Amino acid sequence: MDLIGATWRKSTRSGSGGGDCVEVADNLPNIVGVRDSKNPDGPALVFSPPAWRSFVAQVASRP
Repeated sequence: MDLIGATWRKSTRSGSGGGDCVEVADNLPNIVGVRDSKNPDGPALVFSPPAWRSFVAQVASRP
């Protein structure tokens, strides 16, 4: 999957200083990229926008 042109942002849920950060790129048409901020040149997961919204909703609903 081509992630050229992705604008990555750190998750607001990643906290600060812990180093366990997730970055999301949701500016590309028809895909959402997710990667480990400690390894930006490594692999990234790719989701469709509906699948990503569903994932985020499920995570947000957890206590």
